[in-house]
Amino acid sequence: MSGAWRTTWLLLAFMVVNFADKAVLGLAGPEIRADFGITRQEFGTAQSAFFALFSVAALVVSALTRRVRTTPLLLVLALMWSAAQLPMLWGAAGFGTLLATRVLLGAAEGPASPVAMHHVHGWFAQRERALPTAILLVGAAAGVAVASPVLTWVITHWGWRWSFGAVGLTGLVWAAAWRVWGSEGPLAPPVGKEAAAAAGTPGALSVEAPGKTPAEADSVPLRRILLSGSFVTAAFGAFAAYWLMSTLLTWTPDYLESVVGWDLHQAGTLVGVGALANGVVLLVHGLIAQRSARRDGAPWLPVGAGAGLLMTVAGCAVATFGAVDSMWIKVPLMMGPMALAMVMLTVATTACAWITPPSRRGLVLGVLTFVYALGGILSPLVLGSMVDRAATVSAGYEEGWLLTAVLLVTAGLLATLFCRPEKAARRLGVPETTDTAPALTPREPAPPR
Repeated sequence: MSGAWRTTWLLLAFMVVNFADKAVLGLAGPEIRADFGITRQEFGTAQSAFFALFSVAALVVSALTRRVRTTPLLLVLALMWSAAQLPMLWGAAGFGTLLATRVLLGAAEGPASPVAMHHVHGWFAQRERALPTAILLVGAAAGVAVASPVLTWVITHWGWRWSFGAVGLTGLVWAAAWRVWGSEGPLAPPVGKEAAAAAGTPGALSVEAPGKTPAEADSVPLRRILLSGSFVTAAFGAFAAYWLMSTLLTWTPDYLESVVGWDLHQAGTLVGVGALANGVVLLVHGLIAQRSARRDGAPWLPVGAGAGLLMTVAGCAVATFGAVDSMWIKVPLMMGPMALAMVMLTVATTACAWITPPSRRGLVLGVLTFVYALGGILSPLVLGSMVDRAATVSAGYEEGWLLTAVLLVTAGLLATLFCRPEKAARRLGVPETTDTAPALTPREPAPPR
């Protein structure tokens, strides 16, 4: 197996554990509320506590990718989030401990996605990135799909506290594997003193941008990137998609139990199957996008427009999901149309990497994470408050689904009209990393330890 794909599969496992960590609170939610005697709004506060430092940490650690290699950064993040889960095994740990550990967990997991994406992009040229990016995002769906039945079983047989312990211990296992096999890719930009030395060497060419010096490859002002129409609409689209994802993780189990009347096993199974559908959509889209990128000629539909239209369809599906009573309609909507919104997470990541010089890619992906993570902060609080204040639980959830649908449709239409990373990259003067780039670099990836 090549180093590029071995790294991709390792980071897929990294993302699986990452999103299993996020899913555990939603799955254990009814038991936690009953044990601690808290309301849905207070439970939403606990879920939002996860995002208290999530966005800030994503920015800070992503900025470090210009000074520190991503291989050790990923190892530290995995160790931190694993350690954050384990205190909940203590029988005396109460609601305050839950809030504190969720804040710490969010600080450790906030940078995980942008740093992992930056790392895997160091192994693939621009035209090859759609599929590995999609595979890493499949980890989000796979994490929930695997976690839902497994953690439901753990909660039933061992209690909800061991659901936190299980994901914490799994993270430690991944960290051990990464310590042995993790390494940098041949397209990884230089960092720290290495980057300064390369920038100061007359006539030296950039590894990640063949034909340009390191200074030329890094000359695009960050402000121009962040204010471009492609970045703004991609970030807003990712925000809407993440809002939906966070809503489904946090409130679908409670919705299915409180409104539909299902038990924990049925609710956990549907959440897992729905997440699996998200993964299938992401993987199929990644395969199609990579095949399209390898063909000569322009695609019949710009990448941003295609993702925007899919998100618009997903918004209509969410509105229908909240309005109808029949599970024969709700379940198929979760299995397909609603999952189409997740495509925007892949497209937003690749679009932002497309319009950014490689040496700044980690920081820009961190800014993207900062923006879309706000959806994870707001959706548990907003929907929890709406349900608690409504005349009935059913009416509150219906209003929440409608709000989510409006957000998705708005973001989808804006992306359809304005997200054009291929044009933005040319306008900004960002070079494309070519398929021959690995052969131009004298730096080889470190051998497995």
